[in-house]
Amino acid sequence: MNYPSESAQIREAIQRSKSILLVSHANPDADAVASLLAFRQACNGDQRTISMALGPGTVPENLGYLPAIDELQPVAAIDVEQFDLVVFLDSADEDRVGPEGSALLEAAKANAHVINIDHHVTNTRYADVNLLDAEAAATCEILTLLLSDLGVELSPAIATTLMTGIQGDTLGLRTPSTTGRTLEVSATLLRAGADLDKIVDSLFRVRPYSTLKLWAEALGKTTFTGDLIWTEVTEDMLSRSGADESEAEGIVNFLAGTEGARAAAMLYRKPDGWRVSMRSLGDEVDVSELAGLFDGGGHSRAAGCRLSGDESERQRFLDTIAEQIRPSIATPANQN
Repeated sequence: MNYPSESAQIREAIQRSKSILLVSHANPDADAVASLLAFRQACNGDQRTISMALGPGTVPENLGYLPAIDELQPVAAIDVEQFDLVVFLDSADEDRVGPEGSALLEAAKANAHVINIDHHVTNTRYADVNLLDAEAAATCEILTLLLSDLGVELSPAIATTLMTGIQGDTLGLRTPSTTGRTLEVSATLLRAGADLDKIVDSLFRVRPYSTLKLWAEALGKTTFTGDLIWTEVTEDMLSRSGADESEAEGIVNFLAGTEGARAAAMLYRKPDGWRVSMRSLGDEVDVSELAGLFDGGGHSRAAGCRLSGDESERQRFLDTIAEQIRPSIATPANQN
């Protein structure tokens, strides 16, 4: 077995449950959405009621090909007291689910067994059972191994769903988080019938015109603060382009490759502040540590946080990050 202890506990929890809630984070990406849809397959059978919920944010339209995606609900519409098992997926902490996250977790612990399956190094181990694997490139990589442990057959539909999460989090198996095991898991999914052409077209090749308009405006606002390259997306920009917020998700990865940038940030304007996505390319900058300065987290090269307040708080963030990533000047060895 790949995860012998956790798999046994998860199997037992599923078998004794009658109503299961699967939850993932706000502003969902491919791995979050695919994790819910894939794990749902492990819970099917024995007349169980299964619901899937996401924190606030738009489900990316390019994921519309995934089966049962229309069954996803907002967390705010869920009465957690009706479930005897709650599974958090791809969520490093309860706040990652959104404003309702802490209350949801508190209610879940009072009424249900709670499972946490995730690959973020900053995960806070907040559940009764925590299946955490920071070596995994995506939560869907963990789930592929877990479903094998649970004896779930990989149909082409499940394989396509799992491969979507892995491709999304690794940008097509191109990020440093991609390991030999990630490639082996991907090969297993391909042999099971994953539709790689559909996945790659949907995630990386085909984009609506509204995305191009939004990117043009966001890239036009790009600037440097020290060695931090950044831009922002506002409600006015979304309105002018006819795009939704999810269509801006790839910009921060694009910015991170800019010569002279040690880190990149995308700031999404909210009524009470900003949601921030951060990226770095080199090992010398750990953006999870930088995000942690603002109560965020993630991975060493991909992380995020939230800012509350007005433009002065945004400027404080930019100045702080720029100072943190400024290269240190080594003192010559022959100088006291």
